[in-house]
Amino acid sequence: MTAVSIVGCGFVADLYLRSFRVHPGVILRGVYDRDPDRARAFAAFWNVPCFDSLAALLADHPRDGVVLNLTNPGEHTAVTRACLLAGAHVFCEKPMTLDMAEATDLMALARSSGLQLASAPSSVLGETAQTLGHALRGGAMGTPRLIYAELDDGFVSQAPVADWVSPSGAPWPFADEFRVGCTLEHAGYYLSWMIAHFGPVARVVTASAEILPDKLGVSGGAPDFSVATLFFRGGLVARLTCSIVAPHDHRLRVITDAGVLQVNKAWDNGAPVRFRRRFVLRRRLLEHPIGRRVRLAARATHPKVKRLGAAAMNFALGPVEMLDAIAAGRDSRLAGDYALHLNEVTLAVQSRAAGQVQEMQTTCAPAMEPMPWAR
Repeated sequence: MTAVSIVGCGFVADLYLRSFRVHPGVILRGVYDRDPDRARAFAAFWNVPCFDSLAALLADHPRDGVVLNLTNPGEHTAVTRACLLAGAHVFCEKPMTLDMAEATDLMALARSSGLQLASAPSSVLGETAQTLGHALRGGAMGTPRLIYAELDDGFVSQAPVADWVSPSGAPWPFADEFRVGCTLEHAGYYLSWMIAHFGPVARVVTASAEILPDKLGVSGGAPDFSVATLFFRGGLVARLTCSIVAPHDHRLRVITDAGVLQVNKAWDNGAPVRFRRRFVLRRRLLEHPIGRRVRLAARATHPKVKRLGAAAMNFALGPVEMLDAIAAGRDSRLAGDYALHLNEVTLAVQSRAAGQVQEMQTTCAPAMEPMPWAR
């Protein structure tokens, strides 16, 4: 058995708990939240132990387990540091930190302590992202030339966000979401895929803006729209958009010499990957309107979870992979240089330095090791 402990019992914590239920080899050691009422409600709903302080949770936490830092992004640095100083491996919700210097310091602390520090999102370990990587490695789809990635979520401030409540009763923290910004909250979903499959980013050119200055009484928030051009060290170029204003669009398109590899759903581990081949008909250059579905040779991939709201993601994939890595004495796929680089690129994408070229100071491996069933 391997164990996890959770710090932060807000909206996203329920998504992790329902995901852990399909991984019977993982036990939940206990939970803590600075709001004792929220902690007790969460613990009672999921029937798990509840601690009355972070110190008490860390004192009980096993050395080979993982602490999940699911607090507000502004608290990530302080909570992660406390966990590392207590000798705990940490898996942190995205973004890992809001400041790159703090991220670098935390990673240095983890390494000097012989600990692992990883960051969400986990969807890069899911079937859809791994199928995309498998298709790209095979080479049959042609040489990738350009990537278009969209993470637009619709006109969120007109949605009934006040009615969005998690199974254990936690409200969706729309005020915090608007202040942190949709880019820091969502860009990582496709950035993690691109960095895993195409390697590190060399430089970023971005533009962002707050299109809606007053969202349900929240003013002076983070940008609610961003568009970035990413130049990868390997030569590939990508364009990524994030917004909570434009109509819902979660497509990822990898344009190759032979056609287009396309995914339509970022938040669904089982979303199909399709290849639309390019061809000539009556002197016109066309693409297959639907394309063929790309599949893995393996029949079994990972446990799936049913859709809850907008997501059909197994949030436990990252922590479970990290636990496996600790037990095997290897680095987690989502830890170390990869996590640090993902954090730097994410912060660069949200930057208000419109039109300025931002050279990345971090790097990582040219490709992530695929999951065993996706090789």
